[in-house]
Amino acid sequence: MPPGGSVEAQKSVGASRRLRRDVLTMKMLTPLVFAVLAICCFLPYTSATVVQDFNHVERCKDSLYMGTPPRGIMDIKLRKICQRYADKPRYVTLYDPHKRIPVYSAYTFKKTEGDRRVDYPWMYEPQLAEIDGNGNMLPFPTGYLHMKFEDSQAVLDDYSDVVLYERGHLNPDQHQSTPHDRAATYTLTNVVPEIREFNIGPWREYEERIRVRLNNYCRGTAFIVTGVTTRGNMIRRNNQDRVAIPEDVWSAYCCTDYDRNAPHDVRIRFPSHAALAKNARESNSVHEMTVQELEIFLKSNMDVDQNLQIFYDNCISPSPLPLYLQHTI
Repeated sequence: MPPGGSVEAQKSVGASRRLRRDVLTMKMLTPLVFAVLAICCFLPYTSATVVQDFNHVERCKDSLYMGTPPRGIMDIKLRKICQRYADKPRYVTLYDPHKRIPVYSAYTFKKTEGDRRVDYPWMYEPQLAEIDGNGNMLPFPTGYLHMKFEDSQAVLDDYSDVVLYERGHLNPDQHQSTPHDRAATYTLTNVVPEIREFNIGPWREYEERIRVRLNNYCRGTAFIVTGVTTRGNMIRRNNQDRVAIPEDVWSAYCCTDYDRNAPHDVRIRFPSHAALAKNARESNSVHEMTVQELEIFLKSNMDVDQNLQIFYDNCISPSPLPLYLQHTI
């Protein structure tokens, strides 16, 4: 007889030990299994347009200078939208679902002839109301749109009976070149109510001036951030406050690779510059200024902290000289 008992007894003890070991292993793995399953279940959502951050190409990182959004904007209720159209990320919008307007849109400027298209359908952002599908913006349906979408964003009816205001793009189509990039600007999450005289007058003239300047003198990629300030005035529909009316419209661009032989009055507006204007019928001229001057204004007129910075490291232009020669200038 083997030491320790019969063969059958030893087999029984061994089987019992293996069973206890297997049970213990399953107990240890169960939380891990559930975690893996949970991750797998949520993987399709990573393509949704409303994102936690913009730090990936598929979440619009390339629309921001150094992949970094403006810092210092404090409202935690704001939603980060990677504006996707035709399965491709196009630009960034920081959106206020309570005021139903964007705080800003950030995009890369594309060289263009400046012609303006108005035959694209207006779109909305499904992911502000539900996480579904591939994250693309969608054209407004001709029929019924569920109330849950109206709760989270502006809809066409909010602008249909408004006489004083027009749908003003923050990312304008004339700053984009391809048909898809232009079409992507026609979403109401990229639109604010602008006084008609301001929209078709001083602000459109400014957008054209920047288009020509960047076309002619920006050699690399130009990054633009355009936003608004508000004071509580709202467009009302059915006796309800619906869409906030901007008090000011502002914009800033950053282009570190520019023509250093440009005329002096142009060269001083690189690598970055900014502008500010009242969204009004009168006294609505656009004032150009440094980005730092704009930031000082915004610190007193937006819900931001004192660390507000529109462009990473203030869009400091890299030196054209090698490092070992920089001490000679």
